[in-house]
Amino acid sequence: MTLHMKKLFDKNKVLQSFSNKTYLLGICIFIFLFSHIIHVNLAIPFSLIILYAGFNQKFSKMKKIKLSNLVLLFLISFSLGYCLLWNGLSFYFIPITIIPMLAILLFNNIEIAYFLSLITSLSLASLTSEPFKAWLIFIASSIIAVLLTNGARKRTTVIRAGAIAGIIQLITLILLEHFLIHKPDRYLVILINGVASGIIVLGVLPVFEYILQTVTNISLLELADLHHPVLQRMILEAPGTYHHSLIVGNLADTACTTIGANSLLARIGAYYHDIGKLAKPEYFIENQDIKRNMHDALSPTMSKLIIMNHVKEGLELAKKYKLSPILWDFIQQHHGSSLVYYFYRRAIEDKEEDQEVTEEGFRYPGPKPSTKETAIVLLADSVEAATRTLKEPTPTKIEETVHKIINNKFIDGQLDDCDLTLKDIEKISSVFIKILIGIYHSRANYPQ
Repeated sequence: MTLHMKKLFDKNKVLQSFSNKTYLLGICIFIFLFSHIIHVNLAIPFSLIILYAGFNQKFSKMKKIKLSNLVLLFLISFSLGYCLLWNGLSFYFIPITIIPMLAILLFNNIEIAYFLSLITSLSLASLTSEPFKAWLIFIASSIIAVLLTNGARKRTTVIRAGAIAGIIQLITLILLEHFLIHKPDRYLVILINGVASGIIVLGVLPVFEYILQTVTNISLLELADLHHPVLQRMILEAPGTYHHSLIVGNLADTACTTIGANSLLARIGAYYHDIGKLAKPEYFIENQDIKRNMHDALSPTMSKLIIMNHVKEGLELAKKYKLSPILWDFIQQHHGSSLVYYFYRRAIEDKEEDQEVTEEGFRYPGPKPSTKETAIVLLADSVEAATRTLKEPTPTKIEETVHKIINNKFIDGQLDDCDLTLKDIEKISSVFIKILIGIYHSRANYPQ
């Protein structure tokens, strides 16, 4: 590392540290002001949130989850419960299961959901006349709500989770009171509260998705609709790319399921990863006429620019159709900083004596895949395209091709920024080979 690079690195590190400290200071000031306004000391729950975010190594790797997101979700849920208690209502009216259901849907992480449920339950229970009783009812229903909502892909699942959480609250209350039933109106309130919580979550979920710039499984299923305007355009204008994207989606979905990643996100990301090819579909081999190649009349440099530009065009198209920012990552990262090898080789073969051809000029701008899902789509995209070109796709050739492509991507450093392990990559290779053999295997020549 040169002295200049070392100084630059140290400077960036100092700036990042200063930014983090300023960020935490801002949150602390906000905590103080908010606590002063409502006359409730929130120092302990907020301190726990900050400590959790600061010392949990897993949290630091969750790029879509920010400390501000946790604080915001806690504040909204706490404020709702505080307002109900301040107006003289019993804690039975507090829709406590909203926080665990929103947390698990938005962050897709059980640990985060449990932590927020615990902090919110403790904070609200401390404001009641029966803190232990309130906390036990809150935490029991929250645990059930998290378990039932985890991985939900249907709206009915959320409503059912809220209803069952309400029943758990009712059972917990009856057990705490030793089956001495009095004030039966409380039981009706708890049951209605549970169902209402599920309905409220579904109503506010799109708002939180927009605020936190994320997408849930429920919204992803809406994007999976093949009648989406972008996908309809692909069917008509780039049918080869559309078919390729569907296969990549199947490969990525199955591979993610095998290693425990978000399979639905990978599938939807694969559907939209190549939408940039709609700008010039005829310049991509899967959409070309067999007898005509548009690149034959172009220089390697010009062909490279057209091919690489589909990433930029895809991002612009995603913004135009208001696709979720989480899908932008698949569009930008599905090639990483890979080399456009075919046109690089052509440029070397066609260059003149005084002409210089460098690899850097024929590489995609990146960034490299930053999550397991985007990395798997990159691998699925590459192996599907390579397997499609095999003249005799025997199982042996398909297996060799898959291993070669994945090894090249690994050696080229395209997987450096994601969390895939060598064990994960081996499982992904096996899944790809099995599916591709099923799709592209040779068939018997039947008589006329």
